[in-house]
Amino acid sequence: MKIKKKNLKLSIVGIVILVFIISSISYLTSQENPEISELAQCLTDGGATMYGAYWCGHCIDQKNLFGNSFKYVDYIECDERGDNSQPERCQIEGITGYPTWKINGQTIPGKISLNELSSMVGCNYGI
Repeated sequence: MKIKKKNLKLSIVGIVILVFIISSISYLTSQENPEISELAQCLTDGGATMYGAYWCGHCIDQKNLFGNSFKYVDYIECDERGDNSQPERCQIEGITGYPTWKINGQTIPGKISLNELSSMVGCNYGI
């Protein structure tokens, strides 16, 4: 009987620790980095736009650089199957690959670091 009680206690402790770890990870990943949020807003205010597709791995990587602050980036979904898609706008803008950024009238294909984006628009990030 002692072995069963000991296993039960260990199981309960393990469950409590697991719940704590999961809730800590959820809390940390739901937080916004204020510096990145400012950069994302600065990019949008500076006229930078990211064009992409929901299924594009490089687009997902680019979005992940911003974390929860990506919601401040001016993003255009080019695949008609994606949420709030604007395939006509992508066609008019001549978007042929993803991700593609439009910054200061230039079309820049590919994933771009936050520091590079910052300097392209004149934002104060990473300085």
